[in-house]
Parts: sequence; C-alpha cells; structure tokens
Amino acid sequence: MRMTRLIVRAVLALLSFWVPGALAAEITDVAGRTVEVDLPAKRVIVGEARQIHVIAALKGEHAFDTIIGWRDDLLKKDPDSYAAYLERFPQIAQLPQFGYIPQGTFDLETAISLAPDVLTLNLESQKSARDSGLEEKLAAAGIKVVYLDFRIDPDKNTERSVDILGQLFGAADRAEQLKSFRREQIARVTDRLAAVKDLQRPTVFIERAPGISGEDACCRTFGPYNFGAMVDAAGGHNVADGIISTTFGDLNPEQLVISDPDAVIVTGSNWAAESDVNQFVPVGRGADMGVARQRLENLMRRTPFPQLKAVGTHKVYAVWHQFYGVPYEFLPIQQFAKWFHPELFADLNPEDTFRQFHEKFLPVSYKPGYFASLAEGGQ
Repeated sequence: MRMTRLIVRAVLALLSFWVPGALAAEITDVAGRTVEVDLPAKRVIVGEARQIHVIAALKGEHAFDTIIGWRDDLLKKDPDSYAAYLERFPQIAQLPQFGYIPQGTFDLETAISLAPDVLTLNLESQKSARDSGLEEKLAAAGIKVVYLDFRIDPDKNTERSVDILGQLFGAADRAEQLKSFRREQIARVTDRLAAVKDLQRPTVFIERAPGISGEDACCRTFGPYNFGAMVDAAGGHNVADGIISTTFGDLNPEQLVISDPDAVIVTGSNWAAESDVNQFVPVGRGADMGVARQRLENLMRRTPFPQLKAVGTHKVYAVWHQFYGVPYEFLPIQQFAKWFHPELFADLNPEDTFRQFHEKFLPVSYKPGYFASLAEGGQ
C-alpha cells in the first residue's frame, strides 16, 4: 500500500511539470481535403493577409502571436487596414511577406525555412498550388495546407472557414460568437424583408473594382455569389443574375443599357500601390469622402453610364471592395438595404453596427469611410 501511494505521488509530481501541447486532429477544409494538424497551430503562414480581418476578430490582442509570415496583399490592396494593424502591432513590419501563388510569386524556399505548421490559402489558389507541385513540396517538408473561402461561394463556405480558423488559432468559442453576431446582423435585414408582402426589388448593377487600370472597361460584375448575393439579401435584384452564373464575370455594356438599373454600386478600395490610373473610388477605413464622391462622379462619365436611369436619379453608390473576402458582409447588406428601401430601414444604422463589431471583436479602433453615395446627404 505504501509503495502504491509513492507511485501515485511520483506520477502527480511529474504531471505538475507537464504542460499540455498541441493535439493532433483532423480538419476537413473547404476543398473537401482531410488534413491532420496539431491544434492549436504554433506557427502559421497566412496565405492571404486579408484573412487577418477574421483572425483578429477571433484572437484580439493575440492576433499575431502565432503568425510567422503572410502574403503581401494587405499592404498592397488594403493599406488603410494595414496601417491600423501596424499602429497597434508594430512588429508586423518585420513579418516575412509572400507573393500570390497563381501568379507564381510565392517563395517556397523561404516558406520552408520558416518551418510553419500550417499554410492557410484561399480556395482560388488550389488549382495553381496543385498543378505547380507546391502542395506536394510543402507536404514533403511537413507543412500542412488548409484551404479557406470567403470569396468564391461565401454562403456555402464562410462559416466553415471561420470554424477552421477558430480551430487553427485555438479560438473555437470566439468563432461561435463571430458567427452568431454575423447571423443576427444579417437577420435584421432579411427578417424584415421577409415580412413585406409583394416586395418591390429595385434592379441593381454592381461593378467590380472600376478605375484600377486604364485597360479595364465596363462592365466587370458579380453573378449570384458574393456581392451579387448581398444585393439579393438586401432586397435588390442583381441585373447580372441569370446572365452570369459564376462568382465573377463581364456584362456586355449594351446589356447594361437594356437593363437600365434603378441603382448602380461600384466596389472600391485604396489601390494606389497597384493602380496605373488612380481612378478607383478609395473607400475604406478613414477614407476621404470628398475624394471618394469625386471619383465616383468621374466613373459615371464613362460609357454607357450617362444613359442609365440610376445616374440621372443619383442612385449611385460605392462600397468597400474588401467586404468581398471577409465575413463582414452583414455591413454591406445593411447599407444596401437602406439604399434600396430607405423607409423600411430608416431606423437601421450600419455605422453603429460596425462600430459595435469593432468594440466587441477587433483590437483596432473603428473609423468610418466604407461607403460613398452621390445621393443627397452622401450616404
């Protein structure tokens, strides 16, 4: 009996010095691949830096604790958000940056040298990663690839992607809170619309990222996914619906004139680092509304926009382009609803919604500037 007590004490003493480590678990990513990963991951390369909008909502002040590298897209495509995170986390200036896999600019050697556990990638990179042999080479180096999607089919993949990031970063409870907030804020629009008998949906054309390049003519747009789905959720009718079946596509300018939409929305962001013409609408965190509205007016002078009813009635708007790749779509859905049905949603304040979201989830402060309008009152 005395020997048994000694053994028990010895085991308990050893356990007091043992710190639980990562536990192996299987994750099924949005590509349907089963990946065995030690959770939570200790060293992560974020294959699209704009995923930080989700990771920060899950980890708050600890958003960068386990990130050892990331793609260069936040700095190039969303510099206003990058500046906000840089101010709060100065150390991110030293994070190694990577290029875009489909463009062949991802530095595999540097990635392997950092010895990550996991590389997170957007779903649109899968074909290039597989066809180039990148997946195979990373696997040979013991690096797990996990695919996420907030862009190609958000309705199908957003919540699953939030769950995966919650697992990878040890924030499953926070992931549930984020999903709950998102659902509740979307329901503030969809539930009210569902109660309207014979809802009259305005026709809407949403143009994807005009004014970045002088080579881009009208009319890049969205099919029934992403911003196209947001238009529908907000009580509008996307004029490309039934014409374009994919997430992204081009609408013929003549078709746009025939559709003659009630409203026009363009997506914009601060693309100064990539643009050759600087005619884009620079909406986003802390945007200058005077500049944004002037750029929006200028874009409406292109063919065939002066012919459209929406331009004549000043129902022309801009929305932050980066909403298309993060689970913050509750905000454009609310703002679109106010634009499409102003009386029905007179009491809805999207700006307050996003301020509350920042206070509840994010380690950076809120600044307005995510929408612009040519209508009287500006928004």
